[in-house]
Amino acid sequence: SLSAGLDLPGRFLFAILTLMMLIADLVFIEEAVYIYRKIPSSKRAIIIWITAAAPVIATTSCIGMWIPRSTMFTDFTAAVFFAIVIHKFLMMMIKECGGQKLLLRRFENGRFKISTGPCCCCCLCLPRVRITRRTLFWLKLGTFQFACFRPMLIFLSIVLWTNGNYTLSNLSPKGAAIWINCLVGVLTIIGLWPVGIMFLQVRKVLTCKKIIPKFALYQFIVILNNLQTTIIKMLATQRIIACVPPLSSSARGAYVSQQLLIMEMFLITLISRVVYRRRYDDLEPPECTAEEAGDKKQIP
Repeated sequence: SLSAGLDLPGRFLFAILTLMMLIADLVFIEEAVYIYRKIPSSKRAIIIWITAAAPVIATTSCIGMWIPRSTMFTDFTAAVFFAIVIHKFLMMMIKECGGQKLLLRRFENGRFKISTGPCCCCCLCLPRVRITRRTLFWLKLGTFQFACFRPMLIFLSIVLWTNGNYTLSNLSPKGAAIWINCLVGVLTIIGLWPVGIMFLQVRKVLTCKKIIPKFALYQFIVILNNLQTTIIKMLATQRIIACVPPLSSSARGAYVSQQLLIMEMFLITLISRVVYRRRYDDLEPPECTAEEAGDKKQIP
């Protein structure tokens, strides 16, 4: 434990961050009870999974902050959980459209725009793909593979690390770190791509369900939990973040990353409570909206 070597300001900072984590967990528990009571059972579990992302990351970061040697395991837990959340977010957008059948009926003549981030945002010449049961299957598979393979690769890295074969500072082609991290990066890009494609298609239909702020919160968690953490780890391995006894450069980098994540996830948890709090009526079936449009034309 690191707490024995802390001075008074350090202990105060640890106490404040731990309090933030506890408040985030309590806010999530209250929100989960509300969702369980007010939201239909078909959407209940998915929304609870998504809103749990920020408090779970805050909790694992707090444990890693107090017990630095557990960082590898807390990072593994957060990575596994968030990989599942990415798949759940795609499923939530489908559910909010009324399910797969209603979504296919609503967009039966539509096409997916696949020239979007993070995979093909620069390839504007890519053709649009028809919205069919098969393309929906491929989108689901894109996020599902990430939820399956990322935990396996991180578990493999932990096994190699315990055996001394995995070190983040060893980026040579003979080391395992560079290959595992590159593969995780590719799987991450492939996993995030279907969510971006689906969001571009449904954002106008689901505006009444606040899909834009929900997607923004999801994007913030992706950036902060993946990109920010990766940048800090790279700075630490290159010794740009200097070592301060009793912490080495890599340990201090993890320490800084965990403290930032606790504060950021605390804020995201509070905002998520506001965004996911309201009850929303289900969207009207495509036939009803078409009939209403026809009635409005006939009224004049």
